Amino acid sequence: MHISELLKKRRGPLLSFEFFPPKDDAGLDALKKAAAKLLSAKPDFVTVTYGAGGSTRQKTLEICDRLSAMGFTAVMPHLTCAGHTRAELAGIVDEIHRRGFRNVMALRGDPPAGESVFRPPKDGLAHAAELVALLKARHPDIECGVGGYPEKHPEAKSLAEDIEHLRAKIEAGAGFVTTQLFFENHHYFDFVRKCRAAGINAPIVPGLMPALSYKQINRFVSTCGASMPPELVGALKEAGDDAEAAAAVGIRWAVQQIDDLLKNGVPGIHLYILNRAKVALAPAVTECFARYRA
Repeated sequence: MHISELLKKRRGPLLSFEFFPPKDDAGLDALKKAAAKLLSAKPDFVTVTYGAGGSTRQKTLEICDRLSAMGFTAVMPHLTCAGHTRAELAGIVDEIHRRGFRNVMALRGDPPAGESVFRPPKDGLAHAAELVALLKARHPDIECGVGGYPEKHPEAKSLAEDIEHLRAKIEAGAGFVTTQLFFENHHYFDFVRKCRAAGINAPIVPGLMPALSYKQINRFVSTCGASMPPELVGALKEAGDDAEAAAAVGIRWAVQQIDDLLKNGVPGIHLYILNRAKVALAPAVTECFARYRA
């Protein structure tokens, strides 16, 4: 079923997880163990990321196949413009469709490591809106999800400009939006209000990445432009190298965010889990979700 249909028919907030293709056999084994545990959370859908420059193309689809075989009911591969010509992207879209996937997260992709500006290859696509248009033209029965940045994309001159780019993706045929991570919910609520004022009426699902250590989360926020509140930074730094203490800090913060978001009627929560079951299955997280999914 298309994710937008799940969002329309929901009786409570949806729950979804993001996986990434592992680099080696040990990583694959860890992913399989985490995924087996996460089935108990009954997520409404899961997504699988696409490596820089298409570096994990086959692994992305292999992991999608594996997750489908395990029993996840809706599996959504990511696809990016980076490193591909238009013809190559058309071929990948056809393969995605042939494998039976009818939901795709369509993203532009990041610049290569060490570069700050995205440059599409010759005869490639420069924007996610173009990728959405290609997907919908090639296979109209594919649902496209797209990304949104509550604190604006790092390359955008302003949030207003970034929202115009988002509107172009929706007008090209995207059915819903999943946001980049954020740590203060007012960023999400302000973003939704501004999107609605700009004529964007598609569902906007908040994406959260619970912090497991200061070093780990700082690496992510430095690339996506998200801000971190001083209270969270201080608590994570105080936990230092104590992995259990740092994880407890991150889970407490995430539960506060999730509870407030669900209380205010968000369509769902998308968790960036980094192939780990620990956060998603933490009792505080599952109990919080259960209150709003009953």
